[in-house]
Amino acid sequence: RSVGGADAPFSLVCQTVEIIEGCRLPVLRKNQENEDEWPLAEVLSVRDLPRTPLYYVHYIDFNKRLDEWVTPDRLDMKKLQFPKKEARTPPKNGLPGSGPGSPERDVRKSLDLSVQSASAPSRGKTLPAPKRRAESVSLATQASAATPVPSLPSSAEESQAPVYPALRDPVSDCSQDSQDSSDGIPSAPRMTGSLVSDRSHDDIVTRMKNIDCIELGRHRLKPWYFSPYPQELTGLPILYLCEYCLKYLKSLKCLQRHLTKCNLRHPPGNEIYRKGTISFFEIDGRKNKTYSQNLCLLAKCFLDHKTLYYDTDPFLFYVMTEYDSKGFHIVGYFSKEKESTEDYNVACILTLPPYQRRGYGKLLIEFSYELSKVEGKTGTPEKPLSDLGLLSYRSYWTQTILEILMNLKPENGERPQITINEISEITSVKKEDVISTLQYLNLINYYKGQYILTLSEDIVEGHERAMQKRHLRIDSKGLHFTPKDWSKRGKW
Repeated sequence: RSVGGADAPFSLVCQTVEIIEGCRLPVLRKNQENEDEWPLAEVLSVRDLPRTPLYYVHYIDFNKRLDEWVTPDRLDMKKLQFPKKEARTPPKNGLPGSGPGSPERDVRKSLDLSVQSASAPSRGKTLPAPKRRAESVSLATQASAATPVPSLPSSAEESQAPVYPALRDPVSDCSQDSQDSSDGIPSAPRMTGSLVSDRSHDDIVTRMKNIDCIELGRHRLKPWYFSPYPQELTGLPILYLCEYCLKYLKSLKCLQRHLTKCNLRHPPGNEIYRKGTISFFEIDGRKNKTYSQNLCLLAKCFLDHKTLYYDTDPFLFYVMTEYDSKGFHIVGYFSKEKESTEDYNVACILTLPPYQRRGYGKLLIEFSYELSKVEGKTGTPEKPLSDLGLLSYRSYWTQTILEILMNLKPENGERPQITINEISEITSVKKEDVISTLQYLNLINYYKGQYILTLSEDIVEGHERAMQKRHLRIDSKGLHFTPKDWSKRGKW
């Protein structure tokens, strides 16, 4: 037919093409500058509605929190890529996954590659092993702007979520910590507390957000990731949470009825810190199991790199609250193992979205190291954290270490000297994290047989600007905390 000219056959084909799960194509979205862009996206799910279909897409090389439902008008059908069908070889000895292209093998291979590539720079190997004569690091303040300060966030609210690439294989962590049997069913109660997610178990369900909106006190939150709330609640337009006990309810009427019975006006557990309106509560995962599980469910909405265990016994939860006349409102929290063989002082850490970019994240991190100081230990967060957690911890470590270096006084007219171990002891930041931060800032130089830290004017000025914006700090006088020796307790 002559109708439509040369382009008519192509347009007819586009209309008849059916988009299925696994297809890839450019999708229109707004970037941070509110400009249109067309990143490549994968279709994870299709929802057929009476008027128009909806497509749940994941933008390739973007964080999963940006995944969303889109309408057909945002899809570039001209560049549609269908999923490739892999040739499967016949099963060997009747066992699945024996072929070279089997998904099981591909998953293991991709996991091994990601772990190898991630863990390579994480052990501080780029720094030569300090010789005995070079143990102390002298500090030189350089007048010229030799090393520009990297752009770091002035506040560190985002936890989570890898600080430096994973120090251990997350898959092996989960299998060991869960004490799983070969068929994937836990054979015994889990006695250690790793919350690292086993990404090999990802499926199409857990890759998609399942909660549209959460009402928590005076805030409405849009979840970023999947969280295993009961399935009957996931279809609701709004999931209601009691902001004090975190119980989830299906309607506003149920919440109002619950609030008449709920006696809590603060998290359960002991208040171990208060300064102004900020308080911290220590919650035992064994004594307050229901609250701890509800907290994990809420946190999973905003943490992608951690998995959720209903066995909260091995954990302590430190909940930060803001006080007003109505009660203590949850701002964020971090969890830690009661006994950690890896010197982890944080398992999960999160500032809720309404409180992000206001300094609370860095306050949570500072509090975790304050507890480590009281315990007389150095600590490090469990890896991997999220991309936002990476920024937060890097920013905290940078400011903490530079604060110490800039307060050093010269002795006898010579440059001040300090060792990596001394920085670690003063801050309770683990030695590997101190070295990684100094390397990241490009401060370490090797000069005449010893290591020299060179602070340029740019670094000094950048640090001073950042510290001026940091109004929230932990006051050790407000901390009332006695560490427990959990190794002497039979069942915590």
